[in-house]
Amino acid sequence: MPALKQIYAIPPEGSTYAVPQDFDVNFNWDYDDGRAAMMGLYRKGIEMQWNAESRIDWSQELDEDNPEQLPEAMLPISGMAQYEAMSRQEKATVRRHFQGWQISQFMQGEQGALICAAKIVTQVPDIDSKFYASTQVIDEARHVESYKRLLEKFRVAYPMTAPLQELIDQVLRDSRWDMTYLGMQVVIEGLALAAFQQIRDHAQNPLAAAVKANVMQDESRHVAFGRLALRDYYPTLTQAERDEREEFLLEACYLMRDRFDAVEVWKRLGLDPVKCAEHMYDSGFMQLFRSSLFTRIVPIVKDIGLWGDTIRNGYETMGILAYADSDVQALQDADNDIAKDFDARRAYVASVADRARTLQTA
Repeated sequence: MPALKQIYAIPPEGSTYAVPQDFDVNFNWDYDDGRAAMMGLYRKGIEMQWNAESRIDWSQELDEDNPEQLPEAMLPISGMAQYEAMSRQEKATVRRHFQGWQISQFMQGEQGALICAAKIVTQVPDIDSKFYASTQVIDEARHVESYKRLLEKFRVAYPMTAPLQELIDQVLRDSRWDMTYLGMQVVIEGLALAAFQQIRDHAQNPLAAAVKANVMQDESRHVAFGRLALRDYYPTLTQAERDEREEFLLEACYLMRDRFDAVEVWKRLGLDPVKCAEHMYDSGFMQLFRSSLFTRIVPIVKDIGLWGDTIRNGYETMGILAYADSDVQALQDADNDIAKDFDARRAYVASVADRARTLQTA
């Protein structure tokens, strides 16, 4: 199997990217248990660790024509005249590149989350938050590994998009610890959960669906971590400070919405990005998809207390204000249950295979 660096459709600019840092490292000499809810999340983070090598059956293959076996409507340019005129093989290439591009952004985002979680451990003043964030660091490393292994089966990968890189850059450069939470735990993780859910719930390929389900089980805890930390902190800020954070949230939400335009894919395949964008804008599915990306973010923003005129007016303009009353806890519970179902199914298949081998050698 080729190394990941050999399957980039567009070569990244260099092998590393540096973000200058300027923040205080915080030690905390109060080792008491801290907040019960936060310590409970920390215990879950310890107990629910999993090994990507053994929990996911990597012997499974992707489909040649439609790697994740997603409905055709989930391809943003489905129905566009130039796409519909393509041969079966050409359409298969488009699907593979688009899905590989999506997975690449998930992988790149997970590395951003890995670095942000490490920054939180270093910077956040509360010992219980340091404890939980330490479990998130290993979670994110496991997610990068999982998506990297999945991309190797696609045989195509893409660098991080400019909107995602811009937001991660802003989050890492900001010296205030809560801005790392807000950008990563609320916006990027919240949006990732919604995007993962779209694929987990529609992919017919068992490998692709299993990777999403297992990653989502962790991600739902990460979002809960951000909720707990920020819900306690934001009531202590002045209105001007909360307004500043609401403006950042709106900018971040627009950036993340635009990251799904896939301009890099259309250019790489020789398609007109403008015509693709026009088709995507008019696509009923894409309009629904863009809106549904915020099902996790909007109620969390309301929950943590950033619910002034700036954010409400902005979300109303974006057409996503109605998500404010979504039951985030119910969604997180469902993520956990679905991941358990996938793991139980894998264990059952493994037990059947073991019995078959035993009968063959008896």
